[in-house]
Amino acid sequence: MLNALRSHFAEFGIIAAKGPQYVMTLVAELRAGDQEGLPETARRALLGFAPRLEALTAEIRAIVRQLLAWFRESDVSQRLSTIPGVGVITATAMAAMIPDPSAFTSGRQFAAFLGLVPRQNSSGGKDRLGRISKMGDGYLRRLLVNGATSVIRRIGQDDSLTGVWVRKLLERKPARVVTVAIANKTARIVWAVLLRGDIYRRPAMG
Repeated sequence: MLNALRSHFAEFGIIAAKGPQYVMTLVAELRAGDQEGLPETARRALLGFAPRLEALTAEIRAIVRQLLAWFRESDVSQRLSTIPGVGVITATAMAAMIPDPSAFTSGRQFAAFLGLVPRQNSSGGKDRLGRISKMGDGYLRRLLVNGATSVIRRIGQDDSLTGVWVRKLLERKPARVVTVAIANKTARIVWAVLLRGDIYRRPAMG
């Protein structure tokens, strides 16, 4: 909805900066009649988006409050959130959708379930980092990939063995490929935390 509004504004030469707050500022200006030169028909059409956008915003806030409440009451979710790159949404989704981690024989099998393992015979019978199957649960996979992206953004501050491992990968591989590798590793850690009922502890430098 925000992207649609931003696009429609752009058609009339009105550019909104990135961020939902700037689109809402334009909507407020429309209501106040501050956007001069905008045809009245266009102004009314654009204002038609406003009630739906506000309703969606209220619904999202309500869902977020429910998720946070569920997260605080879920020991499993809180343990999962100790893993780098796993926030409230990923932790609650994993806790809700993976009730029995013992159904998987290994962390690799769990990563395969999420579609985060290399394709078989992807190139002359050899697996390549980054060429994943994408055959499993797409929603959980996207959450882990998004979390891996946030890990890369903060990797310069990570002095653990994992941080060293990621920085070395980034020296040799594109960030997109490294993101997949981190997501794969995170999936295996998630499985271990779920199975053992423990929290994640960063591997320290020797």
